[in-house]
Amino acid sequence: MLLDTTARTTEEMGALGARLAAVLRAGDLVVLTGPLGAGKTTMTRGLGAALGARGQVSSPTFVLARTHPTTAGPDLVHVDAYRLSDPVELDDLDLDWDASIVVVEWGRGFVDGISDSILDVEIVRATGAGEAPAPDDLDPDDVPDEPRRVVVTATGPRWDGVAL
Repeated sequence: MLLDTTARTTEEMGALGARLAAVLRAGDLVVLTGPLGAGKTTMTRGLGAALGARGQVSSPTFVLARTHPTTAGPDLVHVDAYRLSDPVELDDLDLDWDASIVVVEWGRGFVDGISDSILDVEIVRATGAGEAPAPDDLDPDDVPDEPRRVVVTATGPRWDGVAL
């Protein structure tokens, strides 16, 4: 495990994304897991800002994937697997896994076998935080500030010796 922390505000969640960006490079795969409204897109937005991503980093729920060229080098590819029913559909997106930094929301169980090294980020909303709206009604910019536990686990040789 690289990190076990709490983000209390959307700004802190974005700052965690920026902190992750500092260790990412082309070929890295980041999987974000958490309930609706947990802050997955907010974290990705912070990551994108730190990388100098062009274009608005927003939830790709309906387009499934967005590619953002960056000033830091490799493109940021932001994927939302929420509406996918099978891992084969992720492969059908024809993403450039090796030359990009790929962040997959809802990717657990969909990215197995894509890389031998994965940065897994679990975001847990506070118990009793209430239900987030349905995905069609969710505005990722309108997530209430409340504490979230963020656990970052690194697996595979890419992450040997990397500190966050």
